[in-house]
Amino acid sequence: MTDNHPELSGYEPNDNYRPLRGKHFTAILRVAVVLGLIALVVPGVLTTMRVASDTAANACVAAVAQYYPFAVDFDARFDLTGPGGFGWQCYAIDQNERDTFVTPLGIIPAAPRQLAPATRT
Repeated sequence: MTDNHPELSGYEPNDNYRPLRGKHFTAILRVAVVLGLIALVVPGVLTTMRVASDTAANACVAAVAQYYPFAVDFDARFDLTGPGGFGWQCYAIDQNERDTFVTPLGIIPAAPRQLAPATRT
């Protein structure tokens, strides 16, 4: 038994080692594989971004309602260098449209912790 397996190498055994597939077919196949990978990855990334955005907005609503009850609006945004560091940040917006930092929500936002009034810092 030999270790030579010409059918696995991409060449026909008795045809002077001519490739089974041409250069054009190989290029088209590579493009199809790359497009397939993109089609699998992009929807997952977009869904993750949408869920994180909605979760950050919901957590910011709860935090603003607890810490700044007289705020007019809120803003949850992803900042690279925000006051709370890298990740989602929550801001309360007052009547004069000034942003006040409320709390960092982290890279993966979650529901805010409800602190008792005596332990709030």
